[in-house]
Amino acid sequence: MTRTAVITGLGATTPIGGDVPTFWSHALQGVSGARTMEHDWVEKYELPVTFAAELTVPTSEVLSKVEQKRQDPATQMATVAAREAWKDAGLEGAEVDGDRLAVAFGTGIGGVWTLLDGWDTLRERGPRRVLPMTVPMLMPNGAAGALSLEFGARAGARTVVSACAAGTEALETALLLVRSGQADVVICGAAEAAVHPLPMAAFAAMQALSKRNDDPQSASRPYDVDRDGFVLGEGAGVMVIESEEHAKARGARVYAELAGTGVSSDSHHITAPEPEGLGATRAMRAALRSADITPEDVCHVNAHATSTPKGDAPEYLAMRAVFGDHLEQVQVSATKSQTGHLLGASGAIESILSVLAVHHGQAPVTINLDHQDPEIPLNVVTGSPARLPEGPRVAVKNSFGFGGHNAVAVFRSV
Repeated sequence: MTRTAVITGLGATTPIGGDVPTFWSHALQGVSGARTMEHDWVEKYELPVTFAAELTVPTSEVLSKVEQKRQDPATQMATVAAREAWKDAGLEGAEVDGDRLAVAFGTGIGGVWTLLDGWDTLRERGPRRVLPMTVPMLMPNGAAGALSLEFGARAGARTVVSACAAGTEALETALLLVRSGQADVVICGAAEAAVHPLPMAAFAAMQALSKRNDDPQSASRPYDVDRDGFVLGEGAGVMVIESEEHAKARGARVYAELAGTGVSSDSHHITAPEPEGLGATRAMRAALRSADITPEDVCHVNAHATSTPKGDAPEYLAMRAVFGDHLEQVQVSATKSQTGHLLGASGAIESILSVLAVHHGQAPVTINLDHQDPEIPLNVVTGSPARLPEGPRVAVKNSFGFGGHNAVAVFRSV
């Protein structure tokens, strides 16, 4: 018998809120997290893009100095979000069988700050000054390992590294762990700390970033005819996912069901999406099959929608192929317009918004959509939050990443 997976805890640190209540409130209000960067390295390296979406609450205000010294910024963000999710699930101080507790965590890059700072130290000061903790801090599985240690998870600490699809693809791992009976509880999420001069320069060199240095808050504009690239963001999102039986046995509050997931690969181009959205279509259909629902059951989509000229249209074509005429009834939120693009962590924080959307019956707003692209005639939520219908509510979360990775999750209200 297949077990049902439910979400009982949420945690996040983002460019529009350092905890889930603030994050959710600002997502409903349409707050932009994009700001001009104040780091000295922006001028030092003459970066062509001078803004990003950085954390509203730095980890230095939350974690101890020892934790900051021994963890890469990405792992620090993961730690902050995971602690909130664990407490929110009512598990703080509770006895959880570590042999039935797992971690499924995603990232796009991992410890980029540690890697590049270590290179600077080696080049400028020699090998004896390189920190002994460099390797465990920079490795992409560093966050999964750190969370396994902190919470005593012994049923596996898996890492998903699939670029911007990682946070959503980690949910598939969590769902498989619960459905198969390998774990009763999974700490699932993703973190990214890539607001660093090298990624900023590299994404700019690819022409992937918006160049609106004079107006950062209007730079991320999914589906707008004047979109010119994404805004690089940072942060982490974490869910506590349990088997329904385990959650009921301890009387846990349940936000929603993780009803299904689907993945696919484009096999088309290392960075460009398949232009007709065929891979995205396959992933969405797989997720609906996994959830045992029809397209007509879906009322809300939190879109990948990065605000790039080439990326937004294929996702629309995929949604049109999957939903057909029902697409007109689907409320679409493109929340990267507010948070920027958190790369591997984007699916994690956007999944939290999807869970809260079906839980509360409200879809977050999309900002900066001044002139919608006529080639993308979606029913986009703008201005104020959209009310979702009564009864069982189903939301779809799309995430797509460099390498042709496509991941989709389905959440259902309970």
